[in-house]
Amino acid sequence: MEQQNYQYQDNTVFVQEGSVSKKFFANVFLWMFVALSLSTVAAYLFGTSEGLMQYLITTNEVTGKTSMSIFGYVAMFSPLGLVLTMGFGLSRLSYGALVGIFVLYSVLTGISLSFILLSYTSGSIVGCFAAAAGIFGIMAFLGYTTNTDLSKFGPILMVGVVGLVIASVINMFLGSSQLDYIMSFFGVAIFTALTAYDVQKIKRIGEGIEANGEQVLQVESKKMAIVAALSLYLDFLNIFLFLLRIFGSRK
Repeated sequence: MEQQNYQYQDNTVFVQEGSVSKKFFANVFLWMFVALSLSTVAAYLFGTSEGLMQYLITTNEVTGKTSMSIFGYVAMFSPLGLVLTMGFGLSRLSYGALVGIFVLYSVLTGISLSFILLSYTSGSIVGCFAAAAGIFGIMAFLGYTTNTDLSKFGPILMVGVVGLVIASVINMFLGSSQLDYIMSFFGVAIFTALTAYDVQKIKRIGEGIEANGEQVLQVESKKMAIVAALSLYLDFLNIFLFLLRIFGSRK
């Protein structure tokens, strides 16, 4: 009788510990959903309101030409700085500060994406968003369920991302639409593969937290969930943007 009670207690502890990694994983996707929601709302509000768009674009009264305002440049380039701040300052930032930066990043990214609503038709935006969601969902499922170790592909994918960045900078001076079109296909392929890679990495982080006996509600685990959500958010966003470059219909 005593032996049966001991076994029952062991099983209970195992079930409780086994749920830690799942809670961490769910927390990551919750934060990703929050980021996407904030970006979508911000993009819609600024993209459909002439009053708000005036904060991003200024018009020369003499020539009638439009240009990006100071706030427009801030919305366009500050998200990169915020990403670097979260990445390099993870151990120094408090949980509250990290959440604040993450929320600010999501909103500013959404504001910068509002220019898309001015360039592409709403039908193509919705279609490419749905396609990106489908691709992301399939690759996330594969990354979570596969037994193949995807970590060996990490360095290759990082080289691909760096190559895309360098090619994009070069094309800023060349202005080649053909090169941009070709890069978009590579971009979809790279970030599609990165989705599976990142999901498996996040799954292993959750298992590591569980193995160390930590609870997902502890500060460090909660901070890691936000950073992990950021990586998935960037994967999804890049898939969507590259698909839009390929299949999007301009106004």
